[in-house]
Formats: sequence, structure tokens, C-alpha cells
Amino acid sequence: MKAKLLAIFIGIFIMSSCGNDSREEINEAIPEVAKDSLTTIEGEFIYLADAAVLKGRNFIYGVELDSVALDLVKKVEPLKRDDFDMVPIVVKAKIIKNPRQEGWDELVQIREILEIPERKPDSGSVPALNNN
Repeated sequence: MKAKLLAIFIGIFIMSSCGNDSREEINEAIPEVAKDSLTTIEGEFIYLADAAVLKGRNFIYGVELDSVALDLVKKVEPLKRDDFDMVPIVVKAKIIKNPRQEGWDELVQIREILEIPERKPDSGSVPALNNN
């Protein structure tokens, strides 16, 4: 199951990295992290089944599913356009090495949800018909 989810996340990462995405981009930098410290991270969040990912322009992390991460899942659910939609977020988190052999090399432990920016309606979703 986790291998299948990993393949889905990698596919989403590749698809979102390619092509012309009409969604508003979040300005983001590679987070600089001092050992055992928290950093502010802007990125896109997705949760499927029993795994979550936080992806930015220059990074991708697995998300440790604790109470704060599960609270984030509840908050972004109404903002998702479909099951595979990634929602922009800003969080304070600790970046750690993944203790398991599968998945990403690094995980984030979300300590605080700072912002879930409002999303503009997807203007390219359904074209208006002109009956003149």
C-alpha cells in the first residue's frame, strides 16, 4: 500500500513540476535549518489514505502523521478541488531524517499551522458559454 502511495506522490510531483500550471504559485525558498530547530516552510500539502507529503519548488518531504498533521488534514479538506489536489500551506516544522528505509530521506514534524492561504477560484475549470 505504501509503495503504491509513493508511486502516486512521485507521479503528482512529476506532473506538477512539468507543464504550465495555472494555479497561483507560492514564492518559496529552500528552508535553511539549524539542527534541532524549527523552520517556516511554504509548500503544497497532500494527504492520501495513510500518508502525507509537503512539496515545494526545491524540496519534497514526507509528513509525520501526528495530531498537528491530522488537524491540518481536516483544515485543508474543504479547500481541495479533488482527491489529488495539493493545497498551499505555511507551517513551522522540524525537519528530521526518516528513520525508516522507505519513502523520503527526510520528514517534517509539523509543530504549528501558520497559514492556509485563500485560494482563488480556478478560472480555467469551465468556460462560460455565450448563446448570442
